[in-house]
Amino acid sequence: MAGADQHRGALDRGEAAEGGPRPEEENHHACHAPTCAHAAPPKPHAQQRERLRDKNKRMRQPSCRMNEDEYLLLTRAATVCHMSVANFLAHAALRAARDLDRTAAEVAGEREMLAELFALRRHLGQIGNNINQVAKALNSGAEVPYVQSVLEAVQRSARRIDSFTQRHLDSGTRA
Repeated sequence: MAGADQHRGALDRGEAAEGGPRPEEENHHACHAPTCAHAAPPKPHAQQRERLRDKNKRMRQPSCRMNEDEYLLLTRAATVCHMSVANFLAHAALRAARDLDRTAAEVAGEREMLAELFALRRHLGQIGNNINQVAKALNSGAEVPYVQSVLEAVQRSARRIDSFTQRHLDSGTRA
């Protein structure tokens, strides 16, 4: 019982090769000469040269978990420093690891110093804005009744900066 019904789903002898080479039906192309593109061996793949690796490239990727508030604080700090979160974490962790002898009081003092510097910077920016307003008013011929208060603010800022600098220098000589 040769034919299509021999076994259900079984292929008959003619379909057994499923598109593979059939020796009895060899197909000779007229163009299969040694110079033909069909007969030419495939081109070897271009070998990529090995990449030069930076000796200091960071290959390890440690992980830590944070709650939402901690992560928000971290991303803000990284943004202020113009760094990615990963770079900021690596920088901060390595700095702490290299200086294990620092006490919590020294770290807190440094935070206070940075907070004071940022406050001074903000204050000077506000004063600079006031000075620009005074200059604009004076250049336009207007009376400026608040010139004296702006100058007093500049003098207060200068004293505050001097005081801060002296405190910082004094604390550095004690350490």
